[in-house]
Amino acid sequence: MSQTILSIVMFILSLALCPLLPGIVNRVKAKFAGRTGQPLLQKYYDLGKLIRKDVVYSTTATWIFRACPVAVLGGALAAAALTPFGRGGALVSFQGDFLIWAGALTLARLFMILAALDAGSAFTGMGASRETWFAVLAEPAIFLAMAALAVISHEFSMTGFFLALTPEATSRHFMALLFAALALFVVSLAENARIPVDDPTTHLELTMIHEAMLLDHSGPDLAIIEYGAALKLWVMASLAVGAAVPVNIGSWWLDAGCFLVGLLVFAVLLGVVESVMARLKLNRVPQFLVGAAVLAAISVILVARSA
Repeated sequence: MSQTILSIVMFILSLALCPLLPGIVNRVKAKFAGRTGQPLLQKYYDLGKLIRKDVVYSTTATWIFRACPVAVLGGALAAAALTPFGRGGALVSFQGDFLIWAGALTLARLFMILAALDAGSAFTGMGASRETWFAVLAEPAIFLAMAALAVISHEFSMTGFFLALTPEATSRHFMALLFAALALFVVSLAENARIPVDDPTTHLELTMIHEAMLLDHSGPDLAIIEYGAALKLWVMASLAVGAAVPVNIGSWWLDAGCFLVGLLVFAVLLGVVESVMARLKLNRVPQFLVGAAVLAAISVILVARSA
């Protein structure tokens, strides 16, 4: 199978399977709590139910609020197109594409924040403020982890980062890749509103962050935003898995299978973390994200020393 066809297949699989990750996380959490839990396909059921509902808009909402779901989904799709899923490479790849990748996710977040303020609710504005602050702290960890991968691979594109991770390069820079993967995992918790940074199931207005910004969205608009969030989780997980498990067997279907197994392990690990950890106090979250940046910085230092 050619590289282009494999990239298209993996991109389509990502679009189809991304709502499955939250289902796996919820089942793992249910097992820890001794419950049966929701079906694995619960997110698909929820999205279908939301699509069939009507949309209600705030009387203060402008075109920004209505454009938010499109911007969120567009940003997630752009990031997914630039993300290499396994050894197939990204659907779109060019030098410096990780800057556009970060910009696409930032644009989606910007519209979420503006829409939260546009709704005219005190709680949505509070969530937008917290989202902005934590995003500023998470971005250095992402770029430092990208810098470590760029130095290891001697490439300047996201596809190049992972395709260049041969067994020799992986064994030589094992610790650096491990720290980069840990940093990306921690950032994934913050970027996707997961415990210990945020709780996607909470309805306590004073403690919500990401969920607070969704209070005024409903119907198909909310379904689009929820799907975009699931796709973003898949994208962030793909980067962490690519750094932690740089498998290069040589067979496209074995490589794709290992990548999907890696995502399964990521979801299980995420469920374990959410089951054994409590949510951090808001004043502790910045320290948590700075710790991720420190892990990524250590990765850069290890790569520089071995170069």
